[in-house]
Amino acid sequence: MKEKPNEWVSISDLMSGVMAVVMLMLVVSVLQNKAAEAAMAVEKQQMEAARQEERSKGDAAQRASLSKLLAAMQSDLQRTGETDLVDIDIQNRRLTLPDNAFARGSACITPAAQGALTLLSARVATFIQDYGQGQVLVEGHTDNLPVSRPVTDYERFCTVYDDNYTLSAARAREARKLLIQAIEPQQARRVVVAGYGDSRPKPGVDPASALNRRVEVQLVVATQPPTAN
Repeated sequence: MKEKPNEWVSISDLMSGVMAVVMLMLVVSVLQNKAAEAAMAVEKQQMEAARQEERSKGDAAQRASLSKLLAAMQSDLQRTGETDLVDIDIQNRRLTLPDNAFARGSACITPAAQGALTLLSARVATFIQDYGQGQVLVEGHTDNLPVSRPVTDYERFCTVYDDNYTLSAARAREARKLLIQAIEPQQARRVVVAGYGDSRPKPGVDPASALNRRVEVQLVVATQPPTAN
């Protein structure tokens, strides 16, 4: 006797086929998503590498421009014969006023050093103008010999002080006054004063040495942080 087709078996086979197709589509979808994610990761890496290269080129151009500015400062001082009053360190972007730029035991800047700083003020203004996030740090330093007695004659010494920290800050302040002559008041706020006293002697120099009596002018260029995605 001939058997009748089993409808339930046919439906079961059909459902199995449908499930197989659905599973295949899911697998394909997952693989496509993974491929897309991998492609996006590669693209992101390429974009980051391009940005890094661009930043490196920008940093190199920035360093070259700043070195050129400092070299111009050096030429200005050589032309006027004032290199002994302000030392220009191009590599470290730093200007240094030694102790002889100031009257002995005083924050008053000598007339010759005043001329040198006035000459350089136009270059400092160029730096402030060209580097919108840049700062100029004017930092005073001393040796570690204690102040023997308080100084109270402001007119004579351009400050009053009874310790090295106060004297170092006063010297930095007086240098700043001359350096900001060509800068607008709002922009001059980016020229900052600090007095470190004897806490930061020059590397390899006896803390008691007069070589530590100095004002350093550091040109600081802000670096752009990486762009977040």
